[in-house]
Amino acid sequence: MNFYTVGIEGMPRLLLEIEAPMENFRKNTYEGAFKKYYEKNLVTYDAIENGYLSVIDKEQFLENMANALVDAAGDKVYGLPKKSQQEKLLVDYNISMAVYVLPAVLEFKGESSEKLADKLVKAWKKKFPKTNIQASEYENIEKGFHKKWCYITTAVCESFGKPDDCYELTLLRNYRDNFLMGQPDGEAVIKEYYDVAPTIVKHINKRKNHDEIYKDVWNEYLRPCIQMIEENENSRCKDLYIRMVRELKEKYFYLN
Repeated sequence: MNFYTVGIEGMPRLLLEIEAPMENFRKNTYEGAFKKYYEKNLVTYDAIENGYLSVIDKEQFLENMANALVDAAGDKVYGLPKKSQQEKLLVDYNISMAVYVLPAVLEFKGESSEKLADKLVKAWKKKFPKTNIQASEYENIEKGFHKKWCYITTAVCESFGKPDDCYELTLLRNYRDNFLMGQPDGEAVIKEYYDVAPTIVKHINKRKNHDEIYKDVWNEYLRPCIQMIEENENSRCKDLYIRMVRELKEKYFYLN
């Protein structure tokens, strides 16, 4: 078997054959969808691992593999005539990379896996400079569905009739796992949130105008924060989210 050829031909398919990436990115369906995706592409991961172990220039080998996927994505994105179409497809690709491609590469746990994931992230950033995807393991992403997080966002979304696996909550959970937890003060920020957010929500819910309050929270904090994440302004989102928690704490943490 020519491991190089199998790898080069298989890499683009890791991304391009994913359809509707958000459709199965839900608490009850992600595990099955990820496992099906991983098993479908095992031959590619295995070929890359065997090729990596057998070649002399291992760095160049992995760069070639990463570029095969990223260049194929670039052809699809930049081949679209309208900027709006390009941006929409790139959002889908970013999600696919974050919740399927990179976690599956790491899930293989070969000698090449972490290095290939790193090459993919760097090549992606070079091809699409405004993006900021990170490699996260499947287990950490899947656990995120079962952690209590985003109390305030959950309360706001519930007031709008949105489900627990809505786009906004999914985006913020992914932001937590792929950006915030990797920051030097990330754990401290999350701990502060855990300490005060449930009480803030409880006290808001006791007010007759709680729906109006949640609408204001959405307009002032959450909608801008979500837009920042979509535009890869992750640090700005972090600053705004911290400010939201502290300002809501001042208003609603203590019963008046």
